[in-house]
Amino acid sequence: MKTRLTHTRANVSDLYRSIEWYEKTLGFKCYGADITDTYEYAQFEYGEGAAFSIMVAGTGGTNARFNFAVDDVDTLWEELKDKVTVIEPIATMPWGNRKFTIADPDGNEIGLVQEGYTEV
Repeated sequence: MKTRLTHTRANVSDLYRSIEWYEKTLGFKCYGADITDTYEYAQFEYGEGAAFSIMVAGTGGTNARFNFAVDDVDTLWEELKDKVTVIEPIATMPWGNRKFTIADPDGNEIGLVQEGYTEV
């Protein structure tokens, strides 16, 4: 079966804090929030990259992991490493990707990956 990812969502505890973190720390743009008695939900988009959402979850909600492809993972690592919670420091994987993983304010994992990495 072939599939195509069309939607991802991470559960968060504070919508406004998380919107601010994704916008200010990673540069994503929130282009829609739905805040009602039933939902506290926001959607983001970054250029031509992945679209994803966050939503306030009730107790027992699970965290998520997003991997985003980037053009220059080493430069991004230098920009972020002292400003974020690092889950996995930058490393080159045996299959040729170079990546690091950080956490958002709720512990959702954000993987930043440079595919087809070639050491210089």
